[in-house]
Amino acid sequence: MKRIRLAIMGALLSAAANGQSQPVTIPFKAVVGSEDFACGRTYTGIGTTKSTIKPKDFRLYVHNVRLLDEKGREVPVQLKQLSRWQLDDVALLDFESGSGGCANGNPDMNTELVGSVPGGHTYRGLRFALGVPFDKNHTDLTQMPPPLDMTALAWTWNAGRKFARIEFATTGRPQGYVLHLGSTGCQPNKEKTVPPTSCAQPNRPEIDLPDFEISSGVVVADLAALFKDSDVDHTPEKYKSGCMSSVENPDCAPVFANLGLAFGQNPTRPQSFFRVGKPGTGILSARE
Repeated sequence: MKRIRLAIMGALLSAAANGQSQPVTIPFKAVVGSEDFACGRTYTGIGTTKSTIKPKDFRLYVHNVRLLDEKGREVPVQLKQLSRWQLDDVALLDFESGSGGCANGNPDMNTELVGSVPGGHTYRGLRFALGVPFDKNHTDLTQMPPPLDMTALAWTWNAGRKFARIEFATTGRPQGYVLHLGSTGCQPNKEKTVPPTSCAQPNRPEIDLPDFEISSGVVVADLAALFKDSDVDHTPEKYKSGCMSSVENPDCAPVFANLGLAFGQNPTRPQSFFRVGKPGTGILSARE
């Protein structure tokens, strides 16, 4: 590992000296509290009722990925155009394996962002947006290349796509509790052949991780932290599936708060879903 790290740092120094772009891989890790996330496992102590859950799905779209240079300036990460996972500035993170209860998924997984930034700088800090940008969100998935062609992550033409699809069975809801995050209040909302011009609730939280180190950091997405203030066992009959991003569903309030999103009269507060992992759990890669 030490030799690999030295080789990577040597390659970066060489790239910086030659004014080249610097390759970077940003690893993500899905967890449930202190345990690694995996389809087929069960997790205890979740939410306000300390429920036991079993995963059914866990996928996220992210975009507008930026690192911070030594002067605190945002530097966009130019994502490599990976045919299945990355398109323009959008990427799909897929933590489910299509097995062990995750029947709606697929066996292929993606837990990293791959791209480049200008060489010759020291980077510390990571920012990105959860979701799909407006201009790509309200598009016909049958006409879009991957990863924007996923039927499982599509809503309606008006609403666009599910920015996050997180589903699991719980003690009180063995048939499943879901979080489908997406834009709501989009106008016009009747004509299904015309994309909307705006959405009252875009629901694209900005994630700011100032302590992220590109040489050693990993972005941790923690389901236990996301649902720590939620009752995942009991939901109103009208919204029995869980949180579908409705502004009228009180079950969405604690989830939105932990995503760093406003909900109704509740103002935004710092998100707690994502955090930076311990040094040594991530790696900067010079992959082509």
